[in-house]
Amino acid sequence: MTIQERLSTEFGLRDDYTKNIIELIDEGNTIPFIARYRKEMHGSCDDQVLRDFADRLKYLRNLEDEKAKVQKVITEQGKWTDELAAALESAMTMTEVEDIYRPYKPKRKTRASVAIAKGLEPLADILQAQSKEYVIMQEAEKFITEEVPSVEEAIAGAKDIVAERISDSADLRKDLREIIAGKGFIQCSLLENENNLTYETYATFKQEVAKIPSHRVLAINRGENEKCLKVDIVVDEKLTIPVIERYFKKDNADTNQLMDETIADAYERLLFPSLERECRNNLTEVADEQAIKMFEVNLRPLLLESPLKNNVIMGFDPGYHNGCKIAVIDKKGDVLDTTVVYPTPPRSKTEEALEKLKAMIEKNNVDIIAIGNGTASKESEIFVAELIKHVSRPVSYAVVSEAGASVYSASKLAAEEFPDYDVNLRSAVSIARRLQDPLAELIKIDVKSIGVGQYQHDMPQNRLTEVLTGVVEDCVNSVGVDLNTASPSLLSYVSGLNKSIANNIVAYRTAHKGFRSREELLSVAKLGPKAYEQCAGFLRVVGGANVLDNTAVHPESYEAAQKLLKLFNLSEEDVKNNNLVLLPKMVEQKGENNVAKECGVGVPTLNDITAELLKPGRDIRESMPKPVLRSDVIHMEDLKEGMVFRGVVRNVVDFGAFVDIGVHQDGLVHISQLSDGFVKHPSDVVKVGDVVDVKVTAVDLQKKRISLTMKGIEKDE
Repeated sequence: MTIQERLSTEFGLRDDYTKNIIELIDEGNTIPFIARYRKEMHGSCDDQVLRDFADRLKYLRNLEDEKAKVQKVITEQGKWTDELAAALESAMTMTEVEDIYRPYKPKRKTRASVAIAKGLEPLADILQAQSKEYVIMQEAEKFITEEVPSVEEAIAGAKDIVAERISDSADLRKDLREIIAGKGFIQCSLLENENNLTYETYATFKQEVAKIPSHRVLAINRGENEKCLKVDIVVDEKLTIPVIERYFKKDNADTNQLMDETIADAYERLLFPSLERECRNNLTEVADEQAIKMFEVNLRPLLLESPLKNNVIMGFDPGYHNGCKIAVIDKKGDVLDTTVVYPTPPRSKTEEALEKLKAMIEKNNVDIIAIGNGTASKESEIFVAELIKHVSRPVSYAVVSEAGASVYSASKLAAEEFPDYDVNLRSAVSIARRLQDPLAELIKIDVKSIGVGQYQHDMPQNRLTEVLTGVVEDCVNSVGVDLNTASPSLLSYVSGLNKSIANNIVAYRTAHKGFRSREELLSVAKLGPKAYEQCAGFLRVVGGANVLDNTAVHPESYEAAQKLLKLFNLSEEDVKNNNLVLLPKMVEQKGENNVAKECGVGVPTLNDITAELLKPGRDIRESMPKPVLRSDVIHMEDLKEGMVFRGVVRNVVDFGAFVDIGVHQDGLVHISQLSDGFVKHPSDVVKVGDVVDVKVTAVDLQKKRISLTMKGIEKDE
C-alpha cells in the first residue's frame, strides 16, 4: 500500500483529494491557505484535519526512509532475504521496523558478542535446535579452548547467544508487547524524600496499563523524576514465559533445563527490561500527545475570545511590596496614563490609591478594569469593587489571566514596544490589552507560557511549540488581520509571512502612511508572488478603494465576486451599504451549481464569497461569548453548598474543567459532574471561555478547593 493509499484510507478521503493535498503541501502552501482557498481540491477539510494529515504524511515518509536505511544495512551484511523484504514491507510503525532491524543492528559489547568472538556460535545453534541427534554436553567439549577452558563456560556462552536471539525475535517481541500493554500493570511506591507528600496518592498505586489515564501517567513520571516515586511495570510471568516457550522450546530431555534457564535469563535480563522501557515510553508519548492536544483544544477558544472593542480599559497588575501597577489604554490600545498605587499590604495606602485611581478613571473615561489573577489578586479585586462604588461613571471589572505576562514584559519585544516603561508597567498594559483584544496581545507571548494545560514543562518542547504555533496561525488567519494597524508580531503569523517580511510591511506602512489596497503588498521588500498568494486573503484593508480588500475573498477570486454581483444586478456599493440580505436566496433559486459555473469557481468558494459579501470587515469573534464583567466581589468564605453562579471556563483537563466564579480560586467541575449523560472527555462538553452556570457542591477552605457541578441547574429562560 502506498503512502497516498494509506492516507486515503486513514482519513476517509477520495484518492484525488489525497493526491491534491500532498501536492499542495509539497508546493509550499500553508495549511491556512489550503484550508480556506483550495476547498475544491480537498473536499473542504478543515485546518485541523489538514494539520493531522500533514503530520501523518511526515511520519509515513520518515517510516519509508527508515525502511530504506534498514534494507541497505542488512543488504550490505549479505543477509537480505525475501522474508525480511515481506516483513519490512508490512511494517506499519517505527517500532516494527526497529524490531526487524534489531538482530542486524551493530551492538555494543554484550555477553553474546563475547561468546561469539570465542567461537561458540555453532554450539548455540545446536542448543537452539534442541535436536535429539546431539548430546549437548558432549558437543560442548568440542569447543574447549584456551579462551573457553571448560564445558560449563562453553554452555554458558551458548546460552548467552541464544538468549540474545530470543530477545531479538521480532514476532516474539510483538506478542509480548501486546500482553504487557493489555494485561500488565503500572505500580508505584513512595521513596524517602522530603517532597513525597505531594505524591501520597501514589503510595500504593496500581492500575492496568491499558486503563491508566494520560494525566496520571504524567503525574507518575514527574514523581519519578523528582525521586519521590519508584515506578514499575508488572505482568504475570504465567502469561509471558509460555509464549517464549512456544517460539523457542522443544521437548528434549537433554536440553529442557538449559532452555528453561536460557528463556528465564532472556526474559529477565534482556526482554522484559527492554519492553518495560518501551511500554513506559509509549505511555509517555500517548500522554504527551493527549496533554498537547488539551493545550491545543484550550488555546483555540482562548485566542478567539470575544474582544471588548471600543472600550477604554484600565490594566491593574496586582502586587504587595512593589505596589499595584496601573495602565490605561484607549479604544485603539494606545497607552493614555500610568501610575503605581499601594492599596495592598504591607503599605495598605487604600485611601490614597482610591483617590488617585478615581481621578484617573474620571479623567480618561475608563469603562472596564482588567485585574491580573496573580499575586495579591484577591486583595486587589476587593479594592477595585470598593473603588467602583466611589466612581460616578458606570465601571465594571474582569479578572484576566496574566499567565505569561511577566515573560512578555521582560522580552525584547516589550522593550521595543515600550522602551520608556519598566517591566511592571508593561505587564499592566498587557493585562488591559488581553481584555480588549485577546488574540492581538496573546500572540506576543511564547505560546507555552499562556497556561492553558498541565505539565507544559514536562512536554517535548519542540512538539508542543509546533502544535501550539499551528493553533495560533489558524486563529490569526481565521480572524483576519488589519493591514494598517496590526503589530509585526500579529503579521508574522499570517499565512506566507515571517518576522522579517512582517517588519518590512510595517516599515512600508510607516513610509507610505498606510496601505490603500492589497495589491500594494507586492511593493513590500521580500514579499514575492508566492508569499502574496498565501497572505493576501487573510489581510484586510479597511476603507480602501476596493471593498473586497476588507473581506476574506482572495484577490484571485475578485473577478468571480464581481461576476456574482453582476449576475444579480448588484454592485460594490451594495456591498458597502450591506444591501445583500437577499443574495443567498437569489443564489439558491438560480441553483448553486449553475451560479458557481457562471462565476468560474467551485460551490465551496462560491459559498465563501457570498458569506463575505454579506458582512465585509466582519470579525468571527463577535459571535463568541463576551467576558463576564463584575462590579462586586465574592469571598470563598461566603460560599455555601447549593449556591448557583455564572462562571467562565478557565481550563479544561482530562478529569474535568476549572471554572472562575469570581472568588479568586477556580472551582473544579469533575468530569462526572459536567452532564447528566455519559461524557467521554470534558472537551466534548465545554471549552475555555465558555460562560456556564454551576452549583457549589463542596468548599474546603483549608485546601482552598471548590467543587462544582453543572448538573441539576435550572437554566434561565
